[in-house]
Amino acid sequence: MNSPSAQPKTRPSRWPARPGKRLLAVLVALLGALLALFLLWDWNWFKAPLERAVQARTGRALHIDNLDVTLGRTTTVRGDGITFANAPWARQPEMAHARRVEVDIRLLPLLRASVQLPEIRLTHPDVLLQTAPSQGQPGNWDVLGGSGGNSALQLKRLRIDAGKLRFVDAAGRTDVALNLQSGKPSHVDAAPPLHVEGNGHWRGAAFTMRGTTESPLELTHSDTPFRIALDARAGATRARASGSLTNPFQLQVFNLQLQLSGQDLDELYPLIGIAIPSSPPYRLNGQLARDHQRWRYTGFTGVVGNSDLGGDVQVETGGERPRLQANLLSQRLDFDDLAGFVGAPPKTGGEESANARQKAEAARLAARPTVLPDKAYDLGKLRAMDADVRWKARRINAPSLPLDDMDAHLLLDDGLLRLEPLDFGVAGGHIRSTLRMDARRPQIATALDANLRNVQLGRLFPDAKLAEQASGGISGRVQLRGTGNSVAAMLGSSDGNVAIGMGRGHIGNLLMELAGLDIAESVKFLFTGDKQIPLRCAFADFGVQDGLMQARALAFDTTDTLVVGEGTVSLRQEQLDLLLRPRPKDMSILALRSPLRIGGTFKDPSFRPDFKALGIRGAIALTLGSIAPPAALLATLETGPGKDANCGGHYAR
Repeated sequence: MNSPSAQPKTRPSRWPARPGKRLLAVLVALLGALLALFLLWDWNWFKAPLERAVQARTGRALHIDNLDVTLGRTTTVRGDGITFANAPWARQPEMAHARRVEVDIRLLPLLRASVQLPEIRLTHPDVLLQTAPSQGQPGNWDVLGGSGGNSALQLKRLRIDAGKLRFVDAAGRTDVALNLQSGKPSHVDAAPPLHVEGNGHWRGAAFTMRGTTESPLELTHSDTPFRIALDARAGATRARASGSLTNPFQLQVFNLQLQLSGQDLDELYPLIGIAIPSSPPYRLNGQLARDHQRWRYTGFTGVVGNSDLGGDVQVETGGERPRLQANLLSQRLDFDDLAGFVGAPPKTGGEESANARQKAEAARLAARPTVLPDKAYDLGKLRAMDADVRWKARRINAPSLPLDDMDAHLLLDDGLLRLEPLDFGVAGGHIRSTLRMDARRPQIATALDANLRNVQLGRLFPDAKLAEQASGGISGRVQLRGTGNSVAAMLGSSDGNVAIGMGRGHIGNLLMELAGLDIAESVKFLFTGDKQIPLRCAFADFGVQDGLMQARALAFDTTDTLVVGEGTVSLRQEQLDLLLRPRPKDMSILALRSPLRIGGTFKDPSFRPDFKALGIRGAIALTLGSIAPPAALLATLETGPGKDANCGGHYAR
């Protein structure tokens, strides 16, 4: 039997006696895990997922050396040592890298699927933008395939510290390197402007640039105007632009106020691809706009050399060649500013405008024994573009020429240049001409047809006293065809006709007596005054063959003196060989009346009596009995009524 005092043993419980202690242990373990997680937490754990997400979205590799986050209502994500890969077709593997990128993000709007970024800060960013090698292929900045990105993304401010941007367009021979630095914003919440300074090559020409633009955030919105104020220089050419660009890296749409200045408009050719004849220094100011393939420079005013110039210019670049259309107007045109059209420099003396190269060219020409411009036209430029240009000048300044105004219409089509018309008001009359230059062959074929009508003899003399001694209208026609790549070569090879004539008028007796070398009569009129002698007819008719002008008919007749001439003018050698034979109609005891020989060159002509020709009276008489102007010229002369006013052979007998 068991003893009554023996007690049964108690079995131990499977559960703790105090549940509170168990909960405390769990909390301690959880806090320990959180503390360990906090102490061991590394935001770099998210680098790989983030890099994979970017590559999946853009097709480009993103690399981050270090990632950090500062949590808060506005959280800052910070990345150091960031690189972003270039397009597959690019030679340089990296499109961009930065020492640090900091992005501020508002957390609460994320719940509404709105990404709000108050600010992004870039430290030492270096970005390369490149156009694609194939036309129509997007540039390397098009990382989203034209999707336009996240329309819900809102970015207010972008700050750049010591940034670099390079833009390369290999096909356009353009390589621009810029230094970027954010400036001070106008107010606290405003996006800071961007200061830009750099250099490089634009269409192969070296240039420098500096200025200020709006915040680069506008670059992400292709439909939002991007305002700029830039000052660029390429050699002596300077451009100041202010206005707006749309999609600036493609430069397809913009509207800018452009001030353009330089030493020679010809220097714009490598910059814009538009061939413009050489000019003196210039300054222009107008509105430059582009709408894809159409460029317009409208309402511009300025000066070229000593001439004012204004108007509108439009260039179409979408065709096989650029096409220039322009309407130009000069209130006052300095005639020598047109010298570049014939391959000559403008005048360089006095207050004339000319650059250093043109002054050197003028000095070279001054040292030459010839005067016709021998500078060859650039065939490449004549074939590089098409043009339709109308230029009017209301007044022309030409001290040595009595020019009044100008109306020119230039047409250039695939190397074929036409001036239809090229009209000048001259001494109260006009010269209407057409010019055709075919530069589609190695040697330019040129054809000139010019008509002179009613040019007033008196206004040809710059001296007022001499002008009072002469009156009458001069008419004529010049028809020449030649080949060559300079004005000298064209005229030196030319064939055709040159004919000018004058009908009724008057001329000073003093001039005629001096021309006839009548010493006694000349002295008399020098001291006792002059009288007017009626002019009945004057004409010169030359046939031209291979640059040699041969006189076919040459005569000058008044009631006092008759002069007939013969000889040649060489356009190739620029030499004169003319003999003028005077036949006095009065008596004078000291009348030498020897023929006058005109010789020498265009640059240095000579006038001397030819005593050897004094005895050739029979030949003179025969000539006098048969002189008459060509029929085509006779129809243009105002001969007037009366038996002694007609212009024909019998009056000279």
